[in-house]
Amino acid sequence: MKRVPMRSKDLQELLKSYSFEVEKKDLVEMADDKIVLINKKPCFFYYEKKLVPTLHVLQTHTLLKKIVVDMGAVKFLIGGADVMRPGVKEIDPSIQKEEFVVVVDMNNKKPLCVGVALFSAEDMEKQSTGKVIKNIHYVGDSIWKFI
Repeated sequence: MKRVPMRSKDLQELLKSYSFEVEKKDLVEMADDKIVLINKKPCFFYYEKKLVPTLHVLQTHTLLKKIVVDMGAVKFLIGGADVMRPGVKEIDPSIQKEEFVVVVDMNNKKPLCVGVALFSAEDMEKQSTGKVIKNIHYVGDSIWKFI
């Protein structure tokens, strides 16, 4: 596992779209050319050349639009399954197709996974079956466990 130091200033430039601040005293590293560590914690990762916040960051920062799922979906999502429409209970109406979203459970509102919207919110609302979010990072995956 290769770790390379990054300047906070360089990361700040990458994070402009998320309104996420990094302080000068923070230790910022790039691991394996795909995971950004801040103070040794995986905070962002690259997916198809785009920077995406990890679940660790999303527990304390609201950086992505949200999809709420029922409790029956939880065990599947933390196993890496994509989000299926029947389990979806709430959809942020401003979600656009191919946008990154965070998926949370309806009881605890805890982040379960980060995904890519396969449809706009409007189109998701019209559906009753099928995949609506592609799961790209979930609780327990290699990014979650990264040390």
